[in-house]
Amino acid sequence: MTLVLYQHPFAAYCWKALIALYERDVPFMAQFVGGEEDRAALAQLWPPASIPVLVNGEFLVPESTTIVEHLDGIGDAPPLIPADAALQARLWDRVIDGQVMTPMQKIVLDALRPEDAHDAYGVATARATLGRAYALLDDQLAHRDWLAGARFTVADCAAAPALHYAYVVHRWPDRPNLTRYLDALLARPSVARVVDEARAYREVFPLPWPADVA
Repeated sequence: MTLVLYQHPFAAYCWKALIALYERDVPFMAQFVGGEEDRAALAQLWPPASIPVLVNGEFLVPESTTIVEHLDGIGDAPPLIPADAALQARLWDRVIDGQVMTPMQKIVLDALRPEDAHDAYGVATARATLGRAYALLDDQLAHRDWLAGARFTVADCAAAPALHYAYVVHRWPDRPNLTRYLDALLARPSVARVVDEARAYREVFPLPWPADVA
Protein backbone atom coordinates (compact mmCIF):
# COMPACT_ATOMS: atom_id res chain seq x y z
CA MET A 1 0.00 0.00 0.00
CA THR A 2 1.47 3.34 -1.10
CA LEU A 3 1.37 6.13 1.45
CA VAL A 4 -0.06 9.44 0.23
CA LEU A 5 0.98 12.74 1.78
CA TYR A 6 -1.28 15.73 1.16
CA GLN A 7 1.11 18.66 1.30
CA HIS A 8 2.54 21.83 -0.17
CA PRO A 9 6.34 21.92 -0.59
CA PHE A 10 6.63 25.43 0.88
CA ALA A 11 4.46 24.82 3.97
CA ALA A 12 6.52 24.69 7.14
CA TYR A 13 4.52 21.99 8.90
CA CYS A 14 4.65 19.84 5.78
CA TRP A 15 8.43 20.00 5.98
CA LYS A 16 8.33 18.22 9.33
CA ALA A 17 6.48 15.27 7.81
CA LEU A 18 8.62 15.29 4.66
CA ILE A 19 11.85 15.30 6.65
CA ALA A 20 10.62 12.30 8.63
CA LEU A 21 9.69 10.45 5.44
CA TYR A 22 13.12 11.11 3.96
CA GLU A 23 14.93 10.28 7.21
CA ARG A 24 13.19 6.92 7.40
CA ASP A 25 13.35 6.32 3.63
CA VAL A 26 9.63 5.52 3.46
CA PRO A 27 8.19 5.46 -0.09
CA PHE A 28 5.19 7.75 -0.57
CA MET A 29 3.24 9.70 -3.16
CA ALA A 30 2.95 13.46 -2.72
CA GLN A 31 -0.48 14.97 -3.32
CA PHE A 32 -0.12 18.70 -3.95
CA VAL A 33 -2.56 20.94 -2.05
CA GLY A 34 -2.64 24.42 -3.48
CA GLY A 35 -5.80 26.42 -4.13
CA GLU A 36 -9.38 26.28 -2.90
CA GLU A 37 -10.30 23.32 -5.10
CA ASP A 38 -7.49 21.23 -3.59
CA ARG A 39 -8.53 22.23 -0.09
CA ALA A 40 -12.14 21.32 -0.79
CA ALA A 41 -11.06 17.89 -1.98
CA LEU A 42 -8.92 17.42 1.13
CA ALA A 43 -11.84 18.46 3.34
CA GLN A 44 -13.70 15.38 2.14
CA LEU A 45 -11.04 13.33 3.92
CA TRP A 46 -10.16 15.67 6.78
CA PRO A 47 -12.75 18.44 7.37
CA PRO A 48 -10.31 21.06 8.72
CA ALA A 49 -8.43 20.68 5.39
CA SER A 50 -5.16 21.50 7.15
CA ILE A 51 -1.90 20.10 5.86
CA PRO A 52 -0.07 17.82 6.09
CA VAL A 53 -2.33 14.76 6.07
CA LEU A 54 -0.96 11.26 5.56
CA VAL A 55 -3.11 8.44 4.20
CA ASN A 56 -1.82 4.95 4.87
CA GLY A 57 -4.42 2.51 3.63
CA GLU A 58 -7.30 2.71 6.10
CA PHE A 59 -5.39 5.05 8.39
CA LEU A 60 -5.89 8.81 8.06
CA VAL A 61 -3.15 10.63 9.94
CA PRO A 62 -3.38 14.44 10.14
CA GLU A 63 -1.01 16.81 11.96
CA SER A 64 2.72 16.74 11.47
CA THR A 65 3.83 15.40 14.84
CA THR A 66 1.26 12.61 14.69
CA ILE A 67 2.52 11.73 11.22
CA VAL A 68 6.10 11.46 12.49
CA GLU A 69 4.98 9.18 15.31
CA HIS A 70 3.04 7.02 12.84
CA LEU A 71 6.08 6.74 10.58
CA ASP A 72 8.15 5.38 13.46
CA GLY A 73 6.18 2.16 13.06
CA ILE A 74 7.15 1.79 9.40
CA GLY A 75 10.48 0.45 8.15
CA ASP A 76 13.71 -0.31 9.95
CA ALA A 77 15.29 3.14 10.33
CA PRO A 78 16.07 4.42 13.84
CA PRO A 79 12.94 5.91 15.46
CA LEU A 80 12.47 9.65 15.51
CA ILE A 81 10.86 9.32 18.94
CA PRO A 82 13.35 6.92 20.57
CA ALA A 83 12.13 5.16 23.70
CA ASP A 84 15.03 6.36 25.85
CA ALA A 85 14.58 9.99 24.84
CA ALA A 86 10.86 10.14 24.04
CA LEU A 87 9.97 12.71 26.68
CA GLN A 88 12.75 15.09 25.63
CA ALA A 89 11.95 14.61 21.93
CA ARG A 90 8.27 15.38 22.48
CA LEU A 91 9.05 18.29 24.81
CA TRP A 92 11.32 20.10 22.36
CA ASP A 93 8.97 19.36 19.47
CA ARG A 94 6.28 21.21 21.43
CA VAL A 95 8.66 24.04 22.32
CA ILE A 96 9.57 24.53 18.66
CA ASP A 97 5.97 24.48 17.45
CA GLY A 98 4.70 26.79 20.17
CA GLN A 99 7.62 29.17 20.64
CA VAL A 100 9.16 29.35 17.16
CA MET A 101 6.73 28.09 14.52
CA THR A 102 3.65 29.90 15.85
CA PRO A 103 5.22 33.37 16.24
CA MET A 104 7.08 32.98 12.94
CA GLN A 105 3.78 32.26 11.20
CA LYS A 106 2.17 35.23 12.96
CA ILE A 107 4.73 37.56 11.37
CA VAL A 108 4.34 36.00 7.93
CA LEU A 109 0.55 35.93 8.00
CA ASP A 110 0.39 39.56 9.14
CA ALA A 111 2.27 40.51 5.97
CA LEU A 112 -0.57 38.95 3.96
CA ARG A 113 -3.22 41.13 5.60
CA PRO A 114 -4.66 44.25 3.95
CA GLU A 115 -2.87 47.48 4.88
CA ASP A 116 -5.67 48.53 7.24
CA ALA A 117 -5.72 45.19 9.05
CA HIS A 118 -2.14 44.77 10.25
CA ASP A 119 -1.62 43.80 13.88
CA ALA A 120 1.48 45.70 14.97
CA TYR A 121 1.09 44.68 18.61
CA GLY A 122 0.70 41.00 17.67
CA VAL A 123 3.79 41.11 15.47
CA ALA A 124 5.82 42.82 18.19
CA THR A 125 4.70 40.16 20.67
CA ALA A 126 5.64 37.43 18.19
CA ARG A 127 9.11 38.91 17.75
CA ALA A 128 9.58 39.05 21.51
CA THR A 129 8.55 35.41 21.79
CA LEU A 130 11.08 34.47 19.12
CA GLY A 131 13.81 36.36 20.95
CA ARG A 132 13.15 34.43 24.15
CA ALA A 133 12.97 31.14 22.24
CA TYR A 134 16.32 31.81 20.57
CA ALA A 135 17.98 32.29 23.96
CA LEU A 136 16.36 29.13 25.32
CA LEU A 137 17.43 27.07 22.32
CA ASP A 138 20.97 28.43 22.38
CA ASP A 139 21.28 27.29 26.00
CA GLN A 140 19.76 23.88 25.23
CA LEU A 141 22.23 23.32 22.40
CA ALA A 142 25.32 24.29 24.37
CA HIS A 143 26.30 20.69 25.13
CA ARG A 144 24.37 18.58 22.62
CA ASP A 145 24.33 18.11 18.86
CA TRP A 146 20.54 17.85 18.49
CA LEU A 147 17.70 19.29 20.51
CA ALA A 148 16.81 16.14 22.46
CA GLY A 149 20.37 14.86 22.82
CA ALA A 150 22.80 12.92 20.69
CA ARG A 151 20.30 11.73 18.06
CA PHE A 152 18.18 13.39 15.41
CA THR A 153 14.53 13.23 16.53
CA VAL A 154 11.06 14.62 15.87
CA ALA A 155 12.22 17.80 17.62
CA ASP A 156 14.79 18.38 14.90
CA CYS A 157 12.24 17.58 12.19
CA ALA A 158 10.19 20.42 13.69
CA ALA A 159 13.12 22.77 14.19
CA ALA A 160 14.40 22.69 10.62
CA PRO A 161 11.44 24.47 8.98
CA ALA A 162 10.64 26.63 12.00
CA LEU A 163 14.17 28.02 12.33
CA HIS A 164 14.74 28.28 8.58
CA TYR A 165 11.74 30.57 8.16
CA ALA A 166 12.22 32.31 11.50
CA TYR A 167 15.73 33.29 10.48
CA VAL A 168 14.25 34.92 7.39
CA VAL A 169 11.70 37.03 9.29
CA HIS A 170 13.53 37.69 12.59
CA ARG A 171 17.30 37.21 12.75
CA TRP A 172 18.83 36.24 16.05
CA PRO A 173 21.79 38.11 17.53
CA ASP A 174 25.01 36.34 18.49
CA ARG A 175 23.71 32.87 19.34
CA PRO A 176 26.61 30.60 18.34
CA ASN A 177 25.03 27.32 19.41
CA LEU A 178 21.80 28.08 17.58
CA THR A 179 23.69 29.15 14.46
CA ARG A 180 25.77 25.96 14.51
CA TYR A 181 22.60 23.93 14.95
CA LEU A 182 20.80 25.55 12.01
CA ASP A 183 23.86 24.95 9.84
CA ALA A 184 23.85 21.27 10.87
CA LEU A 185 20.14 20.99 10.10
CA LEU A 186 20.52 22.51 6.64
CA ALA A 187 23.45 20.18 5.89
CA ARG A 188 21.43 17.08 6.72
CA PRO A 189 20.33 15.37 3.46
CA SER A 190 16.65 15.12 4.43
CA VAL A 191 16.48 18.83 5.25
CA ALA A 192 18.54 19.91 2.25
CA ARG A 193 16.09 17.99 0.08
CA VAL A 194 12.99 19.77 1.40
CA VAL A 195 14.70 23.15 1.09
CA ASP A 196 15.53 22.38 -2.52
CA GLU A 197 12.01 21.16 -3.29
CA ALA A 198 10.53 24.32 -1.77
CA ARG A 199 12.80 26.78 -3.55
CA ALA A 200 10.55 27.02 -6.63
CA TYR A 201 7.68 28.34 -4.48
CA ARG A 202 9.45 31.24 -2.80
CA GLU A 203 7.48 33.77 -4.84
CA VAL A 204 4.48 33.03 -2.59
CA PHE A 205 6.40 34.32 0.45
CA PRO A 206 4.94 37.76 1.31
CA LEU A 207 8.16 39.24 2.71
CA PRO A 208 11.52 39.85 1.01
CA TRP A 209 13.66 36.73 0.83
CA PRO A 210 17.22 37.52 1.98
CA ALA A 211 19.92 36.84 -0.58
CA ASP A 212 22.09 35.10 2.03
CA VAL A 213 19.48 32.44 2.87
CA ALA A 214 19.96 29.37 0.69
